[in-house]
Amino acid sequence: MTEKRENTTKRKTALTIAGSDSSGGAGIQADIKTMLANGVYAMSAITALTAQNTVGVREIMEVTPAFLGSQLDAVFEDIVPDAVKIGMVSSEALIVEIAKKLRFYQAKNIVVDPVMVSTSGSMLLKESAIECLKEELFPLARVLTPNLPEAEWLTKTKITSKEEQSAAAKMISDRYGCAVLCKGGHSEKGADDVLYAEGEEIWFGGVRIDNPNTHGTGCTLSSAIASNLARGMDLKASVQKAKDYVTNAIASGLNLGKGRGPIDHGFEIKMDS
Repeated sequence: MTEKRENTTKRKTALTIAGSDSSGGAGIQADIKTMLANGVYAMSAITALTAQNTVGVREIMEVTPAFLGSQLDAVFEDIVPDAVKIGMVSSEALIVEIAKKLRFYQAKNIVVDPVMVSTSGSMLLKESAIECLKEELFPLARVLTPNLPEAEWLTKTKITSKEEQSAAAKMISDRYGCAVLCKGGHSEKGADDVLYAEGEEIWFGGVRIDNPNTHGTGCTLSSAIASNLARGMDLKASVQKAKDYVTNAIASGLNLGKGRGPIDHGFEIKMDS
């Protein structure tokens, strides 16, 4: 057997479990860019391939549960992640496979972005898959990151104020035994997020930026949180640093594609020309 080399750089690691976005703005591609920008070594387990761009999704090809399981085995048996981010998973069979592997390997610092509702309010998952998501993955999470439409669906309540946003975060946290970051980006009154964790409520102020190119912000935020947790930050600091990163990536003003374009994950990289 080859002798194990010492990790002299002491680089922390993070795993993203999500779908591929061929345009690079969301999904696996956004996650890897975000993790690198936030100081961790990124790994991936792909749940589906998509043919998409800034205008829309053309085609989706889901992997089999067995192949997804094999990807997770390959990662955990060699480079154990210090944190795990889970994005959109569209079928019950894949959700069950992910949960089984994460329990088996006793994965830590799991961030679940419960991608269930589109920006327009359309359901992205069948109700049976959502129920499976809640039963299998939510209890494993250190933190959930629902947006307002998703929080409304999970609590069966309408959220039109900060008080209702706070109440929803607490309700979800109490129900599933994990921290909840209820994101306010869909609110017409602001972009403030609320974190409810271990009985404490913490608000994070948001800044509205005049930039329509926000494709992949949810993926990016959850991946940044996972990166920060992997590096040993507490949850509050992880969320604040992640939120600052996303704000700067939007404010950078990247303008690509004919539709709602991606944010600038590499805004700190200076170009010579």
